[in-house]
Amino acid sequence: MAGFNKRVAYNLAKAYANQLETGEDYPLLNPAIAVTITDFILFKDTENVINEFVFQDKKKKIECLEEELRLFFVELPKFKKNLSELHSLSDKWIYFLKEATRLDSIPENLGEVSEIEKALNIANKINMTAEELDIVERRGIAMQDERGRITYAEQQGEQRGEQRGEQRGEQKGQQRGRAQLIIRLIKKRFGEVSEEIISQIEDLSVANLDNLGEDFLDFNNLEDLLSWLPNNE
Repeated sequence: MAGFNKRVAYNLAKAYANQLETGEDYPLLNPAIAVTITDFILFKDTENVINEFVFQDKKKKIECLEEELRLFFVELPKFKKNLSELHSLSDKWIYFLKEATRLDSIPENLGEVSEIEKALNIANKINMTAEELDIVERRGIAMQDERGRITYAEQQGEQRGEQRGEQRGEQKGQQRGRAQLIIRLIKKRFGEVSEEIISQIEDLSVANLDNLGEDFLDFNNLEDLLSWLPNNE
């Protein structure tokens, strides 16, 4: 716990101090807030999910530095509300943070907060394998290695084509590698898809597969994918 406490204090102090460049005036500093989210119980003497701390006198509880430095702790295990009980914005965000790994889509009650859907998309990308992230990183969201993955897929296709000794097989190998990876990404995000959709994706040209690899990040559901496919076949 000592290491945890020091890390929290360090992050708050660093966030505050890093606002100024050498020689700049202190009035330029803005208040700093450190929000720490835990998956364990930190304060056993209170049932509050969110606890706020400021500087104050230890004995008389007189606050110091106004609200220049504040610490917030969110303890996820203490949050017991279900979807029907979520009313405040903080409730909805805490529910999302606690349940994100089990959510395939945003429940209607959470969909009222557009930022939560964006956060779920990011969470889904974080849970992808390294291979799957290569397509996502084409948009600069996580890593910068997407081109390496495409080059690898092309090389694999070329090798298969050379083994068959046919130019057509070479192009088909490139296309198949891209199609299989994109299908995996779509299933990861939206669940199982029909054989008809898979067939449509497999029939796409290499160029259109590249476009789909970028555009599917903007899709909210399978209906968006179905609307995209007829226009790009």
